[in-house]
Amino acid sequence: MNLLPTQSLSAPPLGALLREVRVLADLRRGWRYGPALNVDHDGGMKPVMVLPGFLASDGATVMLRRTLRSANYMTYGWGQGRNFGVRADIIDRLDRKMDRIERECGEPVALIGWSLGGLIAREYAKHRPGRVSRVITMGSPFSGDLRANHAWRLYELINRHPVDRTPLPVNLTEKPPVPTFALWSENDGVVAPAASRGLPHERDHALQVACGHMGFTTSPDSIDAILKALEA
Repeated sequence: MNLLPTQSLSAPPLGALLREVRVLADLRRGWRYGPALNVDHDGGMKPVMVLPGFLASDGATVMLRRTLRSANYMTYGWGQGRNFGVRADIIDRLDRKMDRIERECGEPVALIGWSLGGLIAREYAKHRPGRVSRVITMGSPFSGDLRANHAWRLYELINRHPVDRTPLPVNLTEKPPVPTFALWSENDGVVAPAASRGLPHERDHALQVACGHMGFTTSPDSIDAILKALEA
């Protein structure tokens, strides 16, 4: 990985992380699988794909995808199972998913990625910009120190490679050549807020929301920001 840190950052305080753990316990009890939110949007059947965060699967984004469908978007999960980390063949595997979406929709796809899913979405858009209409990240640490979060040690333990030397060479701070929207929150207890906000040259728009890290796919303020980014 070719990453030149542009900000000196540190992970959120442990108290903020403990709040996220309590929210995660609630999510595991099932309320993330709730019905779609009531929204007044019409996506015109434009295609969107949602990529889950580290150790999450499409099940973690059900509520968000239900809401996007109710807002008249053609909505897809990423279809790759649980997101264990960056793999050397991730671009090829996403290409196969995008082949199917293009056959059904015939136009570029908006990629919405939560946390690690957002990093993967940004890298895919750099490799295949013609297939992507925009990238929306939610709490994704694309800026500054890759260890300014509470997930990097577990990531390295599972993947057996340092977070800054992945099998797929990347430059996380480089902005993809498509419109980019970075959702971030001061209440994020997992990722340093500045890391997911980014610097002006690293993204096009930074949208502040009020949820914690575990709420990016379920909180009304986050989902409203996603819908606004899709319409921008």
